[in-house]
Amino acid sequence: MRVLRFYHISKVLLEHGLDDLIPARWQPWYARLARRSLFWLRNKHQDKSTGARIRLALQALGPVFIKFGQMLSTRRDLLPPDIANELAHLQDKVQPFDSDLAQQLILQALGIKTLDELFIDFEAKPLASASIAQVHAAILKEDGQQVVVKVIRPGIEHTIHADVELLRTFAFVVQKLLPDGKRLRPVEVVDEYQKTIIDELDLLREAANGIQLRRNFENSDALYVPHIYSDHCRKNVIVMERIYGIPVADVTALEAQGTNMKKLAERGVEVFFTQVFRDSFFHADMHPGNIFVSYNTPENPQYIGIDFGIVGTLNREDKRYLAENFIAFFNRDYRKVAELHVDSGWVPGNTNIDEFEVAIRTVCEPIFQKPLAEISFANVLLQLFNTARRFNMVVQPQLVLLQKTLLYIEGLGRQLYPQLDLWETAKPFLENWMREQIGFKAMYQKIRSNLPYWSEKLPEMPDLLYDSLQQIKSLPALQQQHMQQQLEAQRRASNCQFYTLTGATLLILSVILPAWQPSWHYSGITAVLGTIAWIRAATLKG
Repeated sequence: MRVLRFYHISKVLLEHGLDDLIPARWQPWYARLARRSLFWLRNKHQDKSTGARIRLALQALGPVFIKFGQMLSTRRDLLPPDIANELAHLQDKVQPFDSDLAQQLILQALGIKTLDELFIDFEAKPLASASIAQVHAAILKEDGQQVVVKVIRPGIEHTIHADVELLRTFAFVVQKLLPDGKRLRPVEVVDEYQKTIIDELDLLREAANGIQLRRNFENSDALYVPHIYSDHCRKNVIVMERIYGIPVADVTALEAQGTNMKKLAERGVEVFFTQVFRDSFFHADMHPGNIFVSYNTPENPQYIGIDFGIVGTLNREDKRYLAENFIAFFNRDYRKVAELHVDSGWVPGNTNIDEFEVAIRTVCEPIFQKPLAEISFANVLLQLFNTARRFNMVVQPQLVLLQKTLLYIEGLGRQLYPQLDLWETAKPFLENWMREQIGFKAMYQKIRSNLPYWSEKLPEMPDLLYDSLQQIKSLPALQQQHMQQQLEAQRRASNCQFYTLTGATLLILSVILPAWQPSWHYSGITAVLGTIAWIRAATLKG
């Protein structure tokens, strides 16, 4: 299974000529020999651009690879324009599957015979098509509301499982063979990714995520989440309100309608940090294909989010450490950043704090208080990797989704408003959040939230207090009783051992005595005494 999938991946890559992208000087002799030996797999797309070949190859390989292409498409600072523009098509312009099959799947999922039972109108041509599902526009019969119907691609789960198993094999090899294998924890990262992408196949889970996110941002000027029609949602079909907006990557259209680009970029940062630190529930697939900007109030722009299949959460400890790290960084307190990394266990406890502080300062100080346009992300990333390797920084699989989302947000900010100062935008929000977590206000909020619980338990307090005092009063007597029981058990064990040894000795002696004393009396008496001793030992043991 894995061998066949590996061959298929190699076949697709070679037939799209992607091996030509690797400079000859980087190809060892055995790689060149292997390529020549596969002479029947020739480039079938020589007439297409490099970007188009990469897009078509990723599209042919399926959702795991398309997700990778979607993430790369947001990093226009790292890719040539040709490749970035082509990869952007993977966000919502993947080759759709047959519309008749899509309609059949919808009928089966919703338990209806014809689409007319539920919809006034249903557009057979897909409105959009992505890696895992495609979307059709429709109008609900019950209230005339314009909706979209999302349906999972048939057979996609099998492909995903095959790719994840292949990734796990690669991860296991990397973990065993590479010097940094254990530190990078590739197997755990793949396991985390598997849970994420398998969850994305369950549209009931996506519906629940969308409902939660909509509740979190109800009446918000920053983010609008469309209504989910939960009664019409199934594991492979979801029905939700149709939204109208400008794709966030269409900067030309946004500027043409007079959108306040600075405020839009700042709101993107605000929405991200609100989801992570206020709600601990964040949209973790925020590539441009899933984010739109409302046509309304361009001077006070509002985001519209769709596709809630992948969401992330943080536990209280990780959330607090992250917030403290951000604030220490914003304040240029690099020693605090170093200490927090040690306290959280992200770097070994024996790390030299002074050296780690210097390394962090070396990476962070040159980019501090600079707009995104002046920061070389590739250079920063390289320095961060080198620092992580030098100080044995362990990869945190539970934070991978957050890191990926942060990459999306940073890439989005570069496109919308390159002059954005990411640090100054985020700092006030995080400082306010930290004030709410500690101090008198935080204590008051905690007491207030727990008040129903304590009010329920308050009538029981006198009885609990009396029982506790009675137990404390009787504690010395209980301890003395327990000690006596232990002494008695030790005495019984000692006696049991004595009678066991005595009985065994007497029984052995009863067997040996006839050799010296012909009379059976002595032997018989010895055997009887040995048996009595064993019975006594058994009684004590019981």
